[in-house]
Amino acid sequence: MRFAALSSRHTDLLGEISNIGVGHAATALAQMIGRDVGMRVPSVTITPFSRVPDAVGGSERPVAAVYCQLMGNITGHILLVFPRDSADRLMKALLGDRAPSGDEWTEQGASSIREVGNILASAYLNALGSMLDMTLIPSVPSIVYDMAGAIVDALLIEQGLTDDLALLIETEFFGKDQKISGHFFLLPDPESVSTVISRLGVAPG
Repeated sequence: MRFAALSSRHTDLLGEISNIGVGHAATALAQMIGRDVGMRVPSVTITPFSRVPDAVGGSERPVAAVYCQLMGNITGHILLVFPRDSADRLMKALLGDRAPSGDEWTEQGASSIREVGNILASAYLNALGSMLDMTLIPSVPSIVYDMAGAIVDALLIEQGLTDDLALLIETEFFGKDQKISGHFFLLPDPESVSTVISRLGVAPG
C-alpha cells in the first residue's frame, strides 16, 4: 500500500500520534537545554518526496537536514529539515555562547542539530511503536548542510525514492521569545504502510 491510498481518517490518526511524539520530544529537549520548550504539529500532509524542496521554501533555500533509516518491524526513511535560520536559532538555544557565528558551522554545532534530529525521530517512533505494539528504531543519524534541492536530489538517487510519497509532519518549537520551524518527513516502505494501517485497525478508504 502507498500513502496515496490513505484517507483523511488515516492522516488525522497519524497526526494524533505525531502530537504525542513531539510532546515526548519537547520534554527531552527541555531537559537538554534546561528550560521549557513548547512543540506542536500544525499539519500532517502527504506529498511526493520529489517536491520536498517546495515544502521547505524552495530548492535553493539553505537547510540543515538530518537523515536516518527506519529499522525494526517497519522499515523506511526519516528526513528532518530545518531552514538555516531555524537551525541557527536552535543551535543558539542548545549551545548558548558556544554556538557558531557567521556562515561556518562547527562540529559541535552540527552535533547539536544531529542530536535534536535523533531525539525527534526516537520520540516519534516511540509514540508510533507504542500505538502499534512494535519496536521501531532509527539508525544513527547523519547531518548535511546544503540547498534543499541538492539534498533531496542526492537522496532520490542514493535511496531510489523517485516515485515515493512522504508523510510531512510540520513541527514548530516555541521558546520564550522565538519560534523554530522544522519539517519531519516519514517515508515507510510500501509494505510497512500496510502494516501501520492494519495495526491501527482503520480500514483504507
